[in-house]
Amino acid sequence: MNIEQFQNQYYESLLTWRRHMHKFPELSWEEYETTAYIEQELRKIGITAIQKPLKTGLIALIEGKNSTKKCIALRADIDALPIQEANTCEYKSTKEGIMHACGHDVHSTCLLGAAKYLWEHRADFEGTIKLIFQPSEEKQPSGAEALIEAGALDNPIVSSIIGLHVTPELETGKLGFRKGKFMASADEIYITVHGKGGHAASPHLCIDPIIISANILVALQQLVSRYSNPTTPTVLSFGDIHGKGATNIIPEKVTLKGTLRTFDEAWREVLHSKINSISQNIAESFGGSCEVDIPKGLSYVNNDDNITEIIQNTASKILGKENVVEMPIRMGAEDFSAYGHMVPSSFFRLGTGNTSKNITATVHNPKFDIDEAALAIGALSMAKMGIKLLEE
Repeated sequence: MNIEQFQNQYYESLLTWRRHMHKFPELSWEEYETTAYIEQELRKIGITAIQKPLKTGLIALIEGKNSTKKCIALRADIDALPIQEANTCEYKSTKEGIMHACGHDVHSTCLLGAAKYLWEHRADFEGTIKLIFQPSEEKQPSGAEALIEAGALDNPIVSSIIGLHVTPELETGKLGFRKGKFMASADEIYITVHGKGGHAASPHLCIDPIIISANILVALQQLVSRYSNPTTPTVLSFGDIHGKGATNIIPEKVTLKGTLRTFDEAWREVLHSKINSISQNIAESFGGSCEVDIPKGLSYVNNDDNITEIIQNTASKILGKENVVEMPIRMGAEDFSAYGHMVPSSFFRLGTGNTSKNITATVHNPKFDIDEAALAIGALSMAKMGIKLLEE
């Protein structure tokens, strides 16, 4: 079946699924209605081997001939973001302040489409395909890590796993791949600087946590500009600074919140230590004190060379080599990385942009939308990639 035939046969279902999930988004770990809807649609297809090891999300199995021969997994995330949608389409979000602004409704739709195709063609392949509809990609604790801990890669044991993600920077009709390191690790940084508050007209009687924080911020930026190996991509950014003072009030404390992204685990550990020591030393040198908390976040996405080669070749047969592109590394993070540190994996990109239709808004944007012609491409690609991985 080629993409045109797939589009003709499955497009109405794909459109219905995507628009329903887009209209009724749910935040991380709150995807109860979404989980119920996906289960309902899987059962309509005929798939009944469904497991729900967590409070939201689910796992389903499609067994082909000789089902115990091999098992591979296809994964989609299901949660939305705390963003107010600015689009005016008929399927815009009905939930105040919640929107599928990162395309997880698309990912889930593609996996449902792949499931329908695989179920109808289960007599044509050997082995088992595990469908993972994963909660909480956008928020810690990570849904991927929770599912792995709950045994998602076991019973039957998964030999490899793939997933996709929308990319509006790519025009619809194209798929993007990259071997090796693809997306960065991500750690959240929380720094609390304590000083001594007082009247802003009497700074000599205070210990100013705002000045301490400013010096910490400037010093920490030099970790990237002067301590980091230029060949190792690193981002250290702070997006939240809160002092709770006023024009004439020096506050008691200042909180700083930021993010650290890189691709090197050893360097990541060094950065954790240096952020802590530099912040502490600067605070103490001004007579203040400092607390630093850097909870370990997501690791980097590392695409297995062999798995990536297999699914990239499959994509070329579906779309033509001219529509299969190599992606650059991205400093964004993705909890799909957790699977890749357990079994061979590959995470690829689905083009969803269309400049002629003015569909260009980036993810996490209140005007994000997709060219829905991409749904069939994502669904058929996942299905055929899954079958090919079973054959290898």
